[in-house]
Formats: sequence, C-alpha cells, structure tokens
Amino acid sequence: MREVELGWGKVLLVKDNGEFHALGHKCPHYGAPLVKGVLSRGRVRCPWHGACFNISTGDLEDFPGLDSLHKFQVKIEKEKVYVRASKQALQLQRRTKMMAKCISTSAGHSSSTNVLIVGAGAAGLVCAETLRQEGFSDRIVLCTLDRHLPYDRPKLSKSLDAQPEQLALRPKEFFRAYGIEVLTEAQVVTVDVRNKKVVFKDGFKLEYSKLLLAPGSSPKTLSCKGKEVENVFTIRTPEDANRVVRLARGRNAVVVGAGFLGMEVAAYLTEKAHSVSVVELEETPFRRFLGERVGRALMKMFENNRVKFYMQTEVSELRAQEGKLKEVVLKSSKVVRADVCVVGIGAVPATGFLRQSSVNLDSRGFIPVNKMMQTNVPGVFAAGDAVTFPLAWRNNRKVNIPHWQMAHAQGRVAAQNMLAQEAEISTVPYLWTAMFGKSLRYAGYGEGFDDVIIQGDLEELKFVAFYTKGDEVIAVASMNYDPIVSKVAEVLASGRAIRKREVELFVLHSKTGDMSWLTGKGS
Repeated sequence: MREVELGWGKVLLVKDNGEFHALGHKCPHYGAPLVKGVLSRGRVRCPWHGACFNISTGDLEDFPGLDSLHKFQVKIEKEKVYVRASKQALQLQRRTKMMAKCISTSAGHSSSTNVLIVGAGAAGLVCAETLRQEGFSDRIVLCTLDRHLPYDRPKLSKSLDAQPEQLALRPKEFFRAYGIEVLTEAQVVTVDVRNKKVVFKDGFKLEYSKLLLAPGSSPKTLSCKGKEVENVFTIRTPEDANRVVRLARGRNAVVVGAGFLGMEVAAYLTEKAHSVSVVELEETPFRRFLGERVGRALMKMFENNRVKFYMQTEVSELRAQEGKLKEVVLKSSKVVRADVCVVGIGAVPATGFLRQSSVNLDSRGFIPVNKMMQTNVPGVFAAGDAVTFPLAWRNNRKVNIPHWQMAHAQGRVAAQNMLAQEAEISTVPYLWTAMFGKSLRYAGYGEGFDDVIIQGDLEELKFVAFYTKGDEVIAVASMNYDPIVSKVAEVLASGRAIRKREVELFVLHSKTGDMSWLTGKGS
C-alpha cells in the first residue's frame, strides 16, 4: 500500500495479487491514515479502530463508522499507473452508500410502520441505514429516549465539553432525505408481540411488521447514604457531560469506578479540575479486563498526571452542604473533598419494558439472540449493549459485548435478516480508549484469560499484551504499537487461531517488532 499525492489530495494506491486499486486514503470514521493499516483478503483494515474496506469497491465491510471510501479509476500504460479522481471526491474522503428513499404513503402520520427500531444508538442507526442501502423503501421509525438525533456516545466520556451537534452521527437533513423518522424523547413502556404493537409512555400506539430492540443499557447508581445529593452524575447524555465539566472547573472532582468510562472522565478532568480522585473496589484499574501489569502501568500514567487513587474501597456516604455535594466518605473511613462526583460502576440492560412481553430475557435482563440477531419471537430482532449472542470464533459461546463497533455490526446483520438475507454475525470485537493523548486498542474477547504475554516497554507505554487461555490467544491490547491490534483482529477474522507458542517465540526473538509471523509471511 502506498499513499500518493494527486494534486487536490491524496489517494491510497494498493497493489494486491498484481492488480492495482486506488481508494480514499483516510478512514471515514476518525481520519486514520489507511496506509498504516493492514492489507489482507482483499480488504484494508484501519490501524486505529479496525474498520475494514473492500479494495475493489471501497465499501465498508466491518465497523465502526457509517461511510465507505471513494474508489478511483486506475489505468496502466507503459509501466506507469494513472489514477483519475474528481477534486470533490479527493477532498471529501468519504462516500455514503446509495440508499433507497421512503415511498410509503403512511410515513409521518400513521399509527403503523413497516420497521420499528427501539433505540437510536449505533445498532439502531446502522439497521435503518442498511435497510435503505439494500433498497427497502417502506416506512422506518426510530425511537429514542434521548432528545437528540443519533450521536457518538463513546465520545462523551473522552471529550466532556463536546456539544450535541459536534457529536451527531448524521445531520437532520440526512434523516429527511432518506425518510428515516426519528421520535425523540419517546419511551416505549410495553411491547405486545402477539398484535405487533408497542405502546409509548404518552399513550401513543404504533403497529409494526418487523421490530428491532436496541435499547442499550442504563448506568448503575450508588445506593449509599446521601445518594440524592446534588452534583452526582452518571454520564449518559451530552447535557450530563457538559454539566460535569462546568461544575468541575477549578474544583474537586471524584470519580467512582476505574473502568473505561471512569478513567476517561478522570483523564479529561485533570486539565480542568483542581483535584481528581478515583475510588475503586479492585486493587488496580482495568484489572479484570487488561490484567494486573497493564492496569498498573496505566495507573502510574494517571498518578503522573496528579490523579489520586483510593483502591480496594467503596463509597459509604455522600455528604452535602446546602444540598450540594461537599465530601465523599469511603468505607476505609477516609474523607475526600468533592464538589462533583461521576459514577462509572457499570450498567444494566435497559430491558425493563420487555418483562411483560413474550420476548425472552436471561437472568441478568439481557436479550438472548442467535447469529442472525433474532430473538425467540419471529420478526423481532435485537442488537447492541442489551443482547447476548453467539461469538463465532470462541465456539459460539453466548456473550455480551457492549462495544460501539459490535453494536454497528449487529445492527447491520439484523437489517439483512429482516430482508431474509440470512446473514450471520461474525465480526471480531474491537475497542479503544484514549487518555492523556494516548490510545489503547484492544481486539478479541479476553474474559477468562489465564496468562498475559507482554512485548515492549510498559513503563514507556509502548507495548503489546497478548491474553491467552490455555494454548490460544483470545485477545490483544496495545499502546504505541500500531497496527498490531488490527493485524491480530484480521488473523482472528480469517479463522486462524494464534498459538501461545508463536507469541512466546515472537517475544523471545523480536527486538525489531517484526510482525510477519502473524500474517504467515515470515517464519
């Protein structure tokens, strides 16, 4: 792969099996340079977040993101490669796939719809867009508890100042152009699957032919004494995030929970707040997810940025002065000054409205689906954070993976199966986090790992960690080591297992960081 200059901009020139292809050079998701990504099996995978693009068409084949790449004309004459591209396409760097428009006469005012989507996160939006991309021209209604059109929720904890319009995944005109109706601040209270009807909190009833349940999750809250005091937040909306920043400026902030959300918020607030403290039950942040050593290295990075940790304890009381938070009392009897508190202690599936329906829920409230994202009820599909599904490359183990990328993929598969295309979910989980300008990338499903093999320097935060179970690599995480996580994701997606022995040999012999063994091109 090579990035070449074309006057008005650059293109990615790819030579694969003797054939040349020219494509947009930046990933439409967050603008990563694709030349630094991974070329394999006729597609290029983004080095940052793992999105995949077909080199013959430019089409998006795996997520995250919504748009595809432009594909440019290539001609070979006398050993020279000529690329022809329009100025506009070069400057745009993204291509929205062709979509059908809504031709249903009932759009906008009727009490019935062809497809109803409950939840307007990534799963809901991708489902609606996929239906239109596949030529579906009947009515689609998307409903959300939020007051905003679909937006980039993972950004909330990484950039708390961001405004709703900066976070929007699509502009208002997009929904109008393709006839995707969005009902905001619309809460579904009952689903009647026998009569194919949902009832909203305001009494409005809507009949449907096909239903996608993508309600996401609700953040857990503290149940300690003083939990009703002001200035204690879970971050769910742009308004929550904006208020936290406003209240934390020059004041004392406490974050409860050292998972991804908590640590991202803590990192963001260090520049703004007078002090930032993190309270966590475990002995190191991310311990269950990333292991002890990686967790400790990240904790050190935070401590170097003035974040104070209170580990292996929890909150016993929130104390107020004139109704507003003043102190957080810990079970260790330590008292921490606090003007604002953010709670990031996990979430539960937002499926309470399904309890009286015939849609199966498991003991934890998740919606079990098969590989086609179908629930136990014909015509009712589910996707996103609220589902458990069979993970293909982990022997179809039923798992819940609340990642942004996974929600996109599930929304697409659900839409394809609404149209009877018999698609199956097969994507390899991929996630990322950003703290203090450093990105951590992760691919696979590491639950139950029994060993971690680390290559690189944890102190320098330039490393790759392979998570193994028995003889097999089940996940990988890295910092400043691109594009290894995308490489591993691509190998796992191809169906090849990575053995622990291969990784041990790599760590033993690799001073150069040569990755050719991963793609089978080296010894």
